[in-house]
Amino acid sequence: MDQISQPRDEAAIDWTLQSRMICDLNEWRDKFEEVQEFVVSLGGETIAALVKTAEDEIKPCVNGEVWEETFEKAWSLRFGPDGRLFCLVMNDDEWTVAEDGKRWEETFDYVWNLCVSPNGKGVAANVRTSEGYSAVVNGEPWESRFVEARNCAISKDGTKAVIAVQISPLAEGDIFEFRKGLWSLAFDGDVWPRNFLNVWGFAISDDGQSTAAEVRLEPNTQSIAVDGEPWMPGYKAVWQPSFVPNSKSVIAPALTPSGWQLLVDAAPLWDRSFNQVWHQRFAPDAKTLAAVISPEFGRWTIAVEGNPWKTTLGDVALAPVFSPDSKNVAAAVRDNGRWMVAVNGMVWSRQFDMVWDPVFSPDSTKVAVKVAIGDEQFIFVNEKQILGGCQVLWDPLFSPDGSEVLLRYVEAGKYYRKVVPVTK
Repeated sequence: MDQISQPRDEAAIDWTLQSRMICDLNEWRDKFEEVQEFVVSLGGETIAALVKTAEDEIKPCVNGEVWEETFEKAWSLRFGPDGRLFCLVMNDDEWTVAEDGKRWEETFDYVWNLCVSPNGKGVAANVRTSEGYSAVVNGEPWESRFVEARNCAISKDGTKAVIAVQISPLAEGDIFEFRKGLWSLAFDGDVWPRNFLNVWGFAISDDGQSTAAEVRLEPNTQSIAVDGEPWMPGYKAVWQPSFVPNSKSVIAPALTPSGWQLLVDAAPLWDRSFNQVWHQRFAPDAKTLAAVISPEFGRWTIAVEGNPWKTTLGDVALAPVFSPDSKNVAAAVRDNGRWMVAVNGMVWSRQFDMVWDPVFSPDSTKVAVKVAIGDEQFIFVNEKQILGGCQVLWDPLFSPDGSEVLLRYVEAGKYYRKVVPVTK
C-alpha cells in the first residue's frame, strides 16, 4: 500500500529547470472539439489529455502535439513514473493498450483496470475475449480463461498480475451453486486451490511470490485468505490486507467479538480494539505502523503503534502518511464539514474545502499539501501558502535536499512547471 499513488523517481525530475510555461491549454480547446481531463508527467515537463479531433476520432495530445494514430475510443490516460504515457484504445471493436503512441500487438474484446507498477517497468490490465476473462501483463495475455474477472493489481517488480475470478458459471437464481463458492484469486495465471463466495481487496507480497485477499466464507462470515488459506474461523467483517514489508506475514483489520482489531497472521497485533480500524500503513522503516481508527462511534483519528492521537474528528480521517524518517505522521482530516491537515495529532489552524494527501520533505521537517478553497486550488508548506488561485494543481514534490518544491499547475488556462525554494 503505497503512500502516494505516483511513486517518486528522482532521476525523472530535472531540478535545474525553473519557472516555465509548458503549454497554452486555451489553444487546445480552440483547436479540438473536446478536451478531456489533463494528466502530467512526474517531472512536470509534459502534459497530456485525450482530445476529439473529429466525429468518432480521439487521440492523446501531448504538449499540444497529437499522436499519429487515431482511435475510435480511448480512456484511462496516465503517465508512468518513468514518463511513458499509456492509455486504453479501441479500433474496429478491438481494444488494447497504447504506449507512447504505439499499440500492443495483442487485441481484446475489452480492456479495463489499467495498472502500472511502482517501478514503472510493468503494465497489466483485465481483459475479455470470446474465450472468457483473463489478464494481460506487458502485452502478453495469460493462457488461463475464466467465466468472469474483477479488479487487477500488479506486483512491485511489474512482472505479475492478480485478479479475482469466477471459476464456473452460475445459472440465474441458483443460490445452492452460489453457496458452494465460485470465486477465487488468479495470480500469474494460476488459481488458488480454494474457492469462496466472494474475493476482493487483494495484495501482493514485496517479493512477488504470495497473495492475500478479503474473502467471504459464508453469507455472514468474512476472512483474510493468504495464498488461498483463510484465517479461521472467520470474522463478521474484514478490511483489505497488506503484507508486512519484505515478509510473508499479513496484516488486516477484522471485526472480532471484542471490536475491530488489527491482526497479523490472524493474531492481535495491538493490545486494544476500537470501534473501527482501517487503512493501515507501514512507515519507511518497515516497522512502525499507523492506521485510521474510530475510538468511539462518530469520532475518528490516527493510531500509531496502537496509540491513538488525542485529537479526534467528527467526520473522517484519511489514510496516514509517514515521513521518510518514520518518526512523523500526517493525514487529511475533516470535522464539521471542513477539511484540515493533522501532523502528529496537531491540526493546522487553517481550514479548507478539500485537502489531498500531505507530502513530507526528504528530511522530514516540512509538510506540503494541495488544498481547495472554493473553485481554486493552492499549495501550502508548513501552513504557509506558496502557490494559490490556480484552476488545477497536481501534488507538490520536494527536491532531494528538501530545499525546493516542484509545482505543476494550470493558471488562466496555461500549464506551468515551476520550482520554488522553501524554508522551514
